Amino acid sequence: MYDYFLGGKDNFAVDRAAAERLRAVSPELSATAWANRRFHQRAARFIASAGVDQFIDIGCGLPTMENTHAVVQAVHPDGRVAYVDYDPVVISHASALLANHDSNVAVTLGDLRDPVGVLAGVRSAGLLDLSRPCGLLISAVLHFVADTADPHDAVAALVAALAPGSYLSLSHVTADGAVEEKIRNGVSVYRGASATMNPRSHAEVSRFFNGLSLMPPWPGAPGEVTRVSLWGLEHPPTADEVAAASPEPWWCGVGRT
Repeated sequence: MYDYFLGGKDNFAVDRAAAERLRAVSPELSATAWANRRFHQRAARFIASAGVDQFIDIGCGLPTMENTHAVVQAVHPDGRVAYVDYDPVVISHASALLANHDSNVAVTLGDLRDPVGVLAGVRSAGLLDLSRPCGLLISAVLHFVADTADPHDAVAALVAALAPGSYLSLSHVTADGAVEEKIRNGVSVYRGASATMNPRSHAEVSRFFNGLSLMPPWPGAPGEVTRVSLWGLEHPPTADEVAAASPEPWWCGVGRT
């Protein structure tokens, strides 16, 4: 569905009707998806420019639309990216898309609710050396980790497994006020989500960065969790741009271990 909102050609036909029902609930979904993709690209470029040449990408959608490997390899031609998804159908389709593309890119089966399994899948792909710094990108999947599974621990376990000097980039739509109602209204048309949907507040998402040194979203800015639309800017935001971003429900940040 994410690729569908971005206008990608590789979205699944079976999801299009559901995606349109979601867009009826939240008409701003396409604009939000584009803002998040811009953040995702800029975060990957930021981390790659810090010298990191290997990435684990969880939740970014299909590896199309100038996704992580394209951004990373523009900085490091031999850069390596392991995409992680819990859906075997996505694994099969994405693997086919990448089959003749690059031996330094792979799609692995894994679920954020099982960080040990995620790491095992990444290691079995044979692409990454987790004894060296790595970029861990997590996009919009924490709603699907039940409270009983402790999403804070799931993220912390992944971060703890990374070498010093690694980075975590997190972008996530937060469930505060009217946004939470939209999420709950939309979950009924998102396949497989109804049993595990747990909307996260801005405060909860911010806590996923506990223990990390937050990186500045633009030169000269303090490290902070900020609105994803501001991260899409190539310059420090003006007061008007900050005000215009205020309804934006996505929050994001980049932290260093």
